[in-house]
Amino acid sequence: MPQPSIALSTKPDLIGLGRAALSGLLAELGVPERARAMRARQLWHWLYHQGAADLAAMTTLPASLRTELAERASLARPDVVAEQRSADGTIKWLLRFADGQTVETVYIPDVERGALCISSQVGCSLTCTFCHTGTMPLVRNLRASEILAQLLVARDRLGEWPTPAGQRQLSHIVVMGMGEPLLNYDAIRQALTIAMDPDGLAFTRRKITLSTSGIVPKITECGRELGVGLAISLHAVRDELRDELVPINRRWPIAALLEACRGYPAEDRPITFEYVMLAGVNDSDADARELVRLIAGIPAKVNLIPFNPWPGAAYRCSPPERIEAFARIVARAGYPAPVRQPRGRDILAACGQLKTASQRERGRVPEPA
Repeated sequence: MPQPSIALSTKPDLIGLGRAALSGLLAELGVPERARAMRARQLWHWLYHQGAADLAAMTTLPASLRTELAERASLARPDVVAEQRSADGTIKWLLRFADGQTVETVYIPDVERGALCISSQVGCSLTCTFCHTGTMPLVRNLRASEILAQLLVARDRLGEWPTPAGQRQLSHIVVMGMGEPLLNYDAIRQALTIAMDPDGLAFTRRKITLSTSGIVPKITECGRELGVGLAISLHAVRDELRDELVPINRRWPIAALLEACRGYPAEDRPITFEYVMLAGVNDSDADARELVRLIAGIPAKVNLIPFNPWPGAAYRCSPPERIEAFARIVARAGYPAPVRQPRGRDILAACGQLKTASQRERGRVPEPA
């Protein structure tokens, strides 16, 4: 059956507006300057601390102001089209935005923490050959409001409002979902800046990790402006192989990528090098020794990722004994080399398995120079 058409809202999103933008909106609505800062703080508190999904719930704001805000701006969350729960407790949500496009967001609970894996684009343009998302066309970038909405929906579903002062179910953010976040850096910066505000969602930068395939110019910018944890999708130690596995390497090869990593502010938190283990492709002892040589001098750890299969994949996961041998070589050189425990494989929610049913034409999203 054809999908019903979705009426697009012409109202700007309240979610995703920073403090200055909220004050500007209140000024447009005629809020007196003497009251503007207070009203902006109240609005911020309701949006990002209380998680209010309805302007009517913002009872500290005058009723007339709530009415005007409702006429001028939208507070809508994306629709939760589907929820899947893995046997290991992982939850995957399929979220649909106002234009009908969808992304997947994954919550990964653990004993003392819970991480939300958020998406930054609808689809992906990088065509990494081991990644299911890479088989999708890139439709468009997500807006800052849509990136933040993934956090809000997760808190809604977990019943975790207002923002807890102590231990949380949702304690960490990993920007490792669909898309390449550094090809949508402006929206990521805006969303994560709001997420880190202590008077709202209150995530510290130490609880946020951003994963990139290697958009070198933006790595430096991200380190200077956000300083969140950095994860590099490396996956190969020779340019010829990485050109095949991670095609963006043809533009920014391994040497340029590692040079950017050496300049990243990682004094109190090492850079994570992600390395998917592909049987007979990148998992030899020689590969492990070359990896150690490449990252020498960088505060780092190596996250070894057993390949997560998906329909039509051309690769197999390295055997456990091969992964263990690879890890021993890296660890003996002084770098932690944990093997990532696959989570959510049974619902295609593990690393490299995310893909929605979007079949839209590939979008034209400019890359940085």
